[in-house]
Amino acid sequence: MDLILWRHAVAEIATPEMPDSFRKLTGKGIKQANKMAYWLDSNLPETCRILVSPTVRTRETMAALDRKFKVLPEIGPDASAEALLQAANWPHSREPVLIIGHQPTLGQVAARLIAPMQQECAVRKGNVWWISQKQRNKEEGEDDLQTYLKAIMSPDLVVR
Repeated sequence: MDLILWRHAVAEIATPEMPDSFRKLTGKGIKQANKMAYWLDSNLPETCRILVSPTVRTRETMAALDRKFKVLPEIGPDASAEALLQAANWPHSREPVLIIGHQPTLGQVAARLIAPMQQECAVRKGNVWWISQKQRNKEEGEDDLQTYLKAIMSPDLVVR
């Protein structure tokens, strides 16, 4: 299974007048989202299931990627790593899953899957972490699953 974690791009700073869930992307955030959407669209399989936190900034990040998606309240800013993994059906999903969400949850999921000695990894705004799991050396009789980090991509590295 492939689990792709995409942290929302740079958003406005929260103010007392604007609740956290209503924060919009900044100009820089829109550019980041467009660059990452370009890269993802070139690399994601058509069968990828896309799950998005209900906040404005995650939905605006997703808007740059012109694909069908589902908004899930259970993967919002206060979600647990366990809730995110359940939503993705990790590790049993037959298709790749892209989740657009928030720190620290995305970093907690990444640490849990690829660096269990850490509490969380620092997933920067706009970045994508692509985690894969496959069966090791099936032809040699080994039957265990191997989880590995397939890619970390930053909007700064995308050339358009």
